[in-house]
Amino acid sequence: MKSNIKIRKAENQDLNFVYKAICELENEVLDFEVFETIFNENISNPKNLYLIAENENEDLGFISFHTQNLLHHCGLVGEIQEFFIDQKYRGQGVGRVLINEILNFSEQHNLKSIEVTTNKKRIENVAIYENLGFTLSHNKFTIYK
Repeated sequence: MKSNIKIRKAENQDLNFVYKAICELENEVLDFEVFETIFNENISNPKNLYLIAENENEDLGFISFHTQNLLHHCGLVGEIQEFFIDQKYRGQGVGRVLINEILNFSEQHNLKSIEVTTNKKRIENVAIYENLGFTLSHNKFTIYK
């Protein structure tokens, strides 16, 4: 499978695929108009990297990666915000290819670290991220408003 995977930057025409993916990830129907505004803003921001994995027939997955300078790291840090692989392509190396693109970008831009947060209810993701080379090193606390 890995040999047919092509990675490219997300573009405006990827909106519907990404929207469906995020709704599936969050298990809810999000406000499409608000989503579209945020999507277009994020893909046009040079501090962000939004990538689509595809084969010759369809989109397989995507990843969104935001960078920012943080005082406590004295430099640029990246965070994976969303990471989705279509159910029928999971376990076939698509995620690894997307993560490798993030690692290459991070190396080229001298990032201090790459972070990812996963919801506690997605227990299987901890093992996936550890398998991809991440270390469980922080707790994240949230107040919803």
